[in-house]
Amino acid sequence: MKKIGNIKLAINSTIKDALKIIDAGAMHIALVLDDENKLIGTVSDGDIRRGILKGLTLDDGIESIIFHTPTVCSVNDTKEDILKIAVAKKLYQIPIVDLDGVLVGIDEVDELLKPAEHTNKVILMVGGMGTRLRPLTNDRPKPLLEVGNKPILETIIANFAKYGFKSIILSVNYKSQMIEDYFGDGSKFGVSIDYVHEDKRMGTAGALSLMREQLTEPFFVMNGDLLTNVNFEHMLEYHLSNQAIATMGVREYDFQVPYGVVNVEGHQITSIEEKPVHKFFVSGGMYVLDTDVLNTIPDDIFYDMPTLFEKLIANKQKAISFPIREYWLDIGRMSDFEQANNEYHEVFK
Repeated sequence: MKKIGNIKLAINSTIKDALKIIDAGAMHIALVLDDENKLIGTVSDGDIRRGILKGLTLDDGIESIIFHTPTVCSVNDTKEDILKIAVAKKLYQIPIVDLDGVLVGIDEVDELLKPAEHTNKVILMVGGMGTRLRPLTNDRPKPLLEVGNKPILETIIANFAKYGFKSIILSVNYKSQMIEDYFGDGSKFGVSIDYVHEDKRMGTAGALSLMREQLTEPFFVMNGDLLTNVNFEHMLEYHLSNQAIATMGVREYDFQVPYGVVNVEGHQITSIEEKPVHKFFVSGGMYVLDTDVLNTIPDDIFYDMPTLFEKLIANKQKAISFPIREYWLDIGRMSDFEQANNEYHEVFK
């Protein structure tokens, strides 16, 4: 996804300002934003020419020539989704916005068609014992359980590789030799894999203390029992554009109270809500972290990700959420494992 700093335009700009941006850039378009960085619309060379034909001059404002309904995509849209829309509408680039309409970047079709290559590390936590999936995990680690006729971990690695993230670190413990024997150095899967061995339970964040020297730029951390089709390029760009130190993928979770809830003040009933639904955001088990967070993680003790985020928040460092709207399934229980197998071929075509 391309940065948009050189093609941004304020609402009070002139047509001359728009022309300078369009002529100087390679995308032949200017993006009009409000003070909150929300996309108002676009201005193209064609919009300017039509305005001039109507009698506008270069010193006139751009308000009357803005195209207010451009096609946009969400940070949650996959590469395939974006390409499908671009081809259908014969577009060469599509602005990408977050769920609040804030502009994150712009995707160019030519770039989407090229195989991407990112140097950011992907750390997959695959050392758990998978006790809730016994007896399936008695003779193999959970990441090697097959969903869709292949190990869960193979699908995870393939999804990262699809978005150009091919430098993988596996944090292993339980039956680690089986994982190493299956994946090796990663070359037969089109990636490069290194292994970090946890001699004891270190927690999702604590294990990062074992690989400080290998992490030199923003990196992903993800649990090795998740199936998702999140656009990882957009998640990284979301993290970078918000200048956050830590980004947590969050999933909306609904809980319905099975009874009528009675609200009272003192002994007086004020209202009754019949089986209300409460909505929460829960951790999705995937994160993008800056290397600065490593200074917060102590050595050689158990340290989980919620504790790390609590510490960052207490230090008033910028920790943000990335809403996961795509397919997401945490394979923690037998029912999840069965659901994953039932849905796999429909989701991961």
